[in-house]
Amino acid sequence: MTYSGVEGLDVSLGEDGALRLRLNRPEKRNAIDDVMVAAMIDAIDRAGRDEAVRVIIVTAEGEHFCSGFDIIGRNAERTEKKPRAGSIQRRLPSQAHRLVPLMTTVQTPIVCGAQGWVAGIGLHLLAASDFAVVADDARIWEPFSERGFTPDSGGTWLIPRLVGVTRARELLMLGRALNGAEAAEWGLVHRAVPAGELAGSVAEVASRLGDGATVALGLTKWLMQAGSAVPLEEQLRNEAFAMELSSRSEDFREGLAAFKEKRPPRFTGR
Repeated sequence: MTYSGVEGLDVSLGEDGALRLRLNRPEKRNAIDDVMVAAMIDAIDRAGRDEAVRVIIVTAEGEHFCSGFDIIGRNAERTEKKPRAGSIQRRLPSQAHRLVPLMTTVQTPIVCGAQGWVAGIGLHLLAASDFAVVADDARIWEPFSERGFTPDSGGTWLIPRLVGVTRARELLMLGRALNGAEAAEWGLVHRAVPAGELAGSVAEVASRLGDGATVALGLTKWLMQAGSAVPLEEQLRNEAFAMELSSRSEDFREGLAAFKEKRPPRFTGR
């Protein structure tokens, strides 16, 4: 498959099997617009079907990861005539509210690296990723209560599951901002590192995933997602199904051979 970016989002597939999505609007603190959301949806959806992709990496150009959605830019595009009532609930299901579920369900691991301001939908991109690495001085913030409107793009679903309801209230209702180190302590992100080590840490995690047993990793991600909403008996059936599929992969046979030969496995993602 071929991948192409849009204004504000660079998209590229490397020979290492990593699909890289880089927010590139540093002059606007990488605020996301509708065109960028649509491009991210397209790229991640394609990646889920592309056997050449073994890991997805989401990063940003400049000093900040993402300051949220570009509400000012959207409002500037409107005419003087107000939109019809219900325009938000008609629009969101095909935009941001499609992106976040796709990130959590695609059977390709996603690694996100963030620095500077990480706010609103920027934070939700981080929370929807499988592994989030942030600079320890990053500023992580839910701006909704301070702006007088309610969270979107999955914030009220993602955040409580990561940090618990009590801490989620502090973030979503009191608007408490965290630095990267605090976010790691709370379990909101996978790891916090000095800003100068961010790129290397993201690359390290992505490399481990990209070199892993791709089929098994994807099914494990699916199992963890499905297990949050089904009874134990159903989840055990899901595990049996996933075991059946993963045990038929070439990587499973390689894993067994490596174990017998007492060497590291050399997975091909097949």
